[in-house]
Amino acid sequence: MAASLHHAVPKLTITTAARPESRWPSFNSVRCCAPTTTTTTTDAGAHRITVKNGNDSLDICRVLNGMWQTSGGWGRIDRDDAVEAMLRYADAGLSTFDMADHWSLWAFLQLKMAELLYQPFSSFSFNGMKLVSRRVGDVRKVTSLKPLQCVLTEEDNRRIVVVKNGKDSLDMCRVVNGMWQTSGGWGKIDRDNAVDAMLKYADAGLTTFDMADICNELIKNSSNTADGPAEDLYGIFINRIRRERPPEVLDRVRGLTKWVPPPVKMTGSHVRQNIDISRKRMDVSSLDMLQFHWWDYSNRGYLDALKHLNDLKEEGKIKTVALTNFDTERLQIILENGIPVVSNQVQHSLVDMRPQQKMAELCQLTGVKLITYGTVMGGLLSEKFLDTNLSIPFSAPPLNTPSLQKYKRMVDAWGGWSLFQSLLRTLNKIASKHGVSIPTVAVKYILDQPAVAGSMIGVRLGLAEHINDANAVFSLVLDEEDMNSIQEVSKKGKDLLKVIGDCGDEYRRI
Repeated sequence: MAASLHHAVPKLTITTAARPESRWPSFNSVRCCAPTTTTTTTDAGAHRITVKNGNDSLDICRVLNGMWQTSGGWGRIDRDDAVEAMLRYADAGLSTFDMADHWSLWAFLQLKMAELLYQPFSSFSFNGMKLVSRRVGDVRKVTSLKPLQCVLTEEDNRRIVVVKNGKDSLDMCRVVNGMWQTSGGWGKIDRDNAVDAMLKYADAGLTTFDMADICNELIKNSSNTADGPAEDLYGIFINRIRRERPPEVLDRVRGLTKWVPPPVKMTGSHVRQNIDISRKRMDVSSLDMLQFHWWDYSNRGYLDALKHLNDLKEEGKIKTVALTNFDTERLQIILENGIPVVSNQVQHSLVDMRPQQKMAELCQLTGVKLITYGTVMGGLLSEKFLDTNLSIPFSAPPLNTPSLQKYKRMVDAWGGWSLFQSLLRTLNKIASKHGVSIPTVAVKYILDQPAVAGSMIGVRLGLAEHINDANAVFSLVLDEEDMNSIQEVSKKGKDLLKVIGDCGDEYRRI
């Protein structure tokens, strides 16, 4: 942003009426014009100078605006306010801006070392940085500088997975930060605190974020809750990553978003317009992954939409095209039409094992991967609900979020609260054995299922934090005894494929 403004305003000429009481010129009186001569004058042009060597030259303002203080070490910078301030400097004739983005690295090292050492960054190996200089006249010449580099360790290979189809591929963290809880139905989210929390997750190696802005619309329609800011938060977050973190961190951050249109005619211009909205909000030139949902299978416009999305992928506006909540039959139709989707995001937990009955078999045949949500059932699969009785008032935590209410209905359909308590006690025994939490065991079990690439854990940014539990997933190994004890309880529940239908059918049945 700063560099483009610098080049766009090489010289400003200010013309304004004499108003001694006003410090700033009127914006209406500002105009840009090219220099009429290569030499500077001693009056109006006295503030400009030409630096040159041979054929190379550049005219600049003699007072430069140094931008190193945007690195974060001098106080938090609001992006919009900062750009407005730059415009005021340029309008006042101070039109040369000096970038010092290398200061971001030093600010990162000095101010964020605690976060850098936070698990799992403690498993990174950092090459040393040594500066050797010798005196040559009045000039200090650098003779050796080894750059700071992050070296991948064995643990990184356990946490990163690649989803791909043909030439399309994307590497992502296997534990995904689900951002649907930013919609407001899980507690009020403060923007600055939320972005700070996202930075903590990224610094801890949990670098993949999933947007679910459709949840915002559903909650708005049902409870008048304002639209949530998931994509907007990501846009602020990714810009702070660019400014405040080394390139190695930026290279590993992924933003997965969704498009859930009404079942209307899918034209190329309509699809493009909606994807451009997400690109603008997330402040990226290309979406890492666009996950597509369709409400009405009787309207085969979903094939048109996916073909247009694939065209946008070929243009570079999308890196990978994926699905969310499609069933096995429609996934096969999409693949038979030559649309290279890399994954399908579906509900999958120890209670809801439907994806392993039909979907996983097709995925294994075709290479399509599953990304799961609802894996900890909104928090029901946790110590918080162990040994509780919901039939007795105030004897259990309230079911006060949309997720808890939704997954309690899944428990009822599966086998009821008593059977669910048996499952929690089994998970608690395994968790105690390995020194982890119940949610960690629940996520690891699903990650170990066929065709599963990643599982989402909802993040209540700025309100609650599950970094330790999430990172413990990567070192947990469930043995045969653990798996058998879980399956023994799980098989006592009802077959939800028969009760509800295939993946995603719960959203299409009235």
